[in-house]
Amino acid sequence: MARPTTKPEKEPGRLKQMWQVFQMTRRYDSSIVWLLILCLAAPIGAGIILGVVLSRTNVLGLVLYIITGVLAGVLIGLIVLGRRAEKAAYGQIAGEPGAVGAVLKSGLRRSWTGSEMPVNVSPRTQDAIYRAVGRGGVVLIGEGPRSRTQPMLDKERANVHRILPNVPVNFLYVGPDPDATPLHRIVPKMARYKNVLTKAEVLAVSNRLTSLGKNGLPIPKGIDPTRVRAPRPR
Repeated sequence: MARPTTKPEKEPGRLKQMWQVFQMTRRYDSSIVWLLILCLAAPIGAGIILGVVLSRTNVLGLVLYIITGVLAGVLIGLIVLGRRAEKAAYGQIAGEPGAVGAVLKSGLRRSWTGSEMPVNVSPRTQDAIYRAVGRGGVVLIGEGPRSRTQPMLDKERANVHRILPNVPVNFLYVGPDPDATPLHRIVPKMARYKNVLTKAEVLAVSNRLTSLGKNGLPIPKGIDPTRVRAPRPR
């Protein structure tokens, strides 16, 4: 007798995914409801005003302005929801060992390369140093209190300069310090560095740095930021 075949579990539809993202975000960001209402209401209101002023005698024109306002509101709302959802997801893993690795795994742009595994880890405190390479040079990210990660960062910078003396090295601090960089601001901060390397040089530098060796920390358990972004409208 043939065994009954189990059907693979279907992925949730687009609307259900959006609702799940909204529910998750609302638990950690109570202002998201009012932000989404504002994102939808403002463009619709602008469309109505423009339609009345510019097409008061043309019903079709008025309708088109309103439809345009609705579409613009939905688009802006999805963008805001996506950013807030990403921030909420990173907030859930903030402070855990390996949180920076989760950001480097899912959030880096094409002009940057980085590993989810740290290049240096303190066995006693679990403080870690991560490395990324891009058009802005080399970025070393300290995960943990600045007082403890600073010596580790200085040591890693010396290692980089030993084999790449002409490549600039920048520091980012992610930890409990008041001036530390939040997880969701790591990638935007890296994008602000002035471009000093070409794409070919980025690849060469990245390959050269692989000789420095790596240690490993697992990415913290929890919500994967890659799975909480709002679906893009087609």
